[in-house]
Parts: sequence; C-alpha cells; structure tokens
Amino acid sequence: MDKLIYTAMTGANAAAQRQAVLSNNLANVSTNGFRAELAAYRAVPLRGDGATTRVFALETTTGHLDTPGPSQHTGRDLDVMAQGNAWFAVQGLDGTEAYTRNGSMQVSSAGNLQTMSGLPVLSDGGAPIDIPAGATVSIGADGTITAKVSGQQPATVGRLKMVTPTADEPIKRSDDGLFRATAGAALPNNANARLMPGTLEGSNVNAVENMVGMIQTARQFEVQMRLLQTAESNDRSAGQLLNLQG
Repeated sequence: MDKLIYTAMTGANAAAQRQAVLSNNLANVSTNGFRAELAAYRAVPLRGDGATTRVFALETTTGHLDTPGPSQHTGRDLDVMAQGNAWFAVQGLDGTEAYTRNGSMQVSSAGNLQTMSGLPVLSDGGAPIDIPAGATVSIGADGTITAKVSGQQPATVGRLKMVTPTADEPIKRSDDGLFRATAGAALPNNANARLMPGTLEGSNVNAVENMVGMIQTARQFEVQMRLLQTAESNDRSAGQLLNLQG
C-alpha cells in the first residue's frame, strides 16, 4: 500500500512543480530575450532499511532552450539584439556579474547605462558605463557606445561587454531570472561578438506548446490524486475486513 502512496504522492508533487515551470514560461511569453526553462521527470530510489523498493518521482530542470527568439525591429538607438550565442553582461542586485539577452537599455538619472529594470550594463572592462549629461547615445554593431553632446563631436564612451558561453564554460539561470557562469567566475569578454542595433529579441517561449503542456500536466496531477484516493479507499476496506475477522 505504501508503495502506491509513495509513487502517487511524489508524482503529484512533481506534476505541480512542472506546472509552475510551464506557468512561468507562459507568463514570460512577451518578455524580451527570455529563455524558456526546460523540465523533465526522473525516478529516484529511496534509500534506507526496508525502503529500497520505494521510488520517488521527481521533477528536475534540464536547463534552458537555446533557440533565439524572434527579432523585433524598434528603430530605437538603445535597443540592441545580440547575435548568435552572445549575451550582455550586467551587474545583478547581489553585485555579481550576470548575463541577459534582453537588450533594451536606458540612461539613468545618474548618467549610467542600465537595463529597463535598473541593472547597470557592464563595459568590456567589467565596470558600469557612464554617459555624459544630455548626450544622445547610439550603439554600434560591435557594441561600441557613442555619445554626442549638442555642439560637440561624437565621442566613444565605452563598449558593451558581451560573452559567449561554451560547453566548457556554460551558464545557468539564477533565482533572480538572470544567468550566471556555473563555475562562479565571470566569463571573458568576446571581442568578436556582434549585435543588431535598433532591434530587440523576443521570448523564445512557444505559447501553444506550453499551454498544451499545462493541460497534460494537469491531467497527470488528477491521475495521481485518484491513485491516492484509491489507496485510501483500499486501506478503509482492508480495515473493515480486519474488524469483521476480529
């Protein structure tokens, strides 16, 4: 009886976790540069005396979908889209270097180049980028940032740090939604990385696929709950039979 309970209980819990992953993906279907999170089920044997025949069903993430999202031309000077597998370097709220594909940027009131969520964008030297007051800013295809103040010649104020993860230096999603190197250290700048000015990358989430996945997961959850109810019913019937024999 407890084998059935173990399997059904952990299966329902895994289905609920997958539903949360799919819901988060669907909620970010219009988030610029968002990478869909992938998930998979796995079986984990329970260790311990008298429990080796029990198996947990667990849900685990297998990383993110690397397929680029659709390009959206905006014509805005501070909108840029990384090409290939390049990522923009930003400074997370915890002060560490993190990476994002969202290339929608702005100049803060303090004169720093930052993301729309207020995170400092880093230069190829790993430092925040200062923009002269009142300057018109443009970003070149190689990440070079040019600022032009009225009445003055355009001047280069820095270059975006762009990194390219590899199999030896992968990145993974953190709890804040940004990506960081799995090894912990910051990835090196890739001087050959290129971007598309005046363009943003959309989310690579397939809305229809995720909606179908949510429906399928909801049905799996219902099946697991029916198994638990069946186990309860069997236990009740067994108890009644024992009472009759007693």
